[in-house]
Amino acid sequence: MVRTWRIEAFVPAAAPVTAPVTKFGGQPVWLSEPQWPVNDAWDEPMRFVCQVELEAVLGDLGRGKLAYVFVTHADHGDETFFDPDIAFPDEGANAVIVQPGGTYGGSTLPMVTGPTLYHAEDGSDAEYTVRLRPEQDPDFRPQHDHRTPPPEDHDLYWEQVSGDKVGGTPAFFQGDDWPDDGPWELALQLDPNFQPFHLNLGAAPTAFAFVSPDAAQGRLLIQDS
Repeated sequence: MVRTWRIEAFVPAAAPVTAPVTKFGGQPVWLSEPQWPVNDAWDEPMRFVCQVELEAVLGDLGRGKLAYVFVTHADHGDETFFDPDIAFPDEGANAVIVQPGGTYGGSTLPMVTGPTLYHAEDGSDAEYTVRLRPEQDPDFRPQHDHRTPPPEDHDLYWEQVSGDKVGGTPAFFQGDDWPDDGPWELALQLDPNFQPFHLNLGAAPTAFAFVSPDAAQGRLLIQDS
């Protein structure tokens, strides 16, 4: 079994969140010098999505560390722009920055603040903390060979691993799409289409953010149906 924390609710922040807690939107709470990632193809800073406390994912090795997730994303009112490279972990269109002590191979700027999540209705900045519920996921199960029927408990397994969560077992639905240079631990699984903030990552996407077991680096990938 794998420890996971279900996201039960997104809680609107009454004031800017400045503590190193798991949150979505607002501005990053940097634990080291700011490292705002840049999409070199567009020469623009990426948009901050969230920060995740890594102790919930890695235990003692993640204590006092955060993973910051960024994506290339349109401004409010510019929905014609969409970079399909955000789906891939090594195309320079998304980033997972780990602090303190992490490494990131892409370009960064020493920006304390930058583009963040917004609400679809009016483009206002969005910031939410989360209410989490501890659970246990089943161990990862490779997708079955399509030439054979799935196990009898396939639906139960899928129900257990699906949904928004911190840590746990990834609910891959387009092959076992682990990033290269593993092993990796799931830090965040998110369906962005049913959230109180706007985050366009595809038609029917799920985002998977991963960190290395030594809390040294991270990757983001998106599966979309």
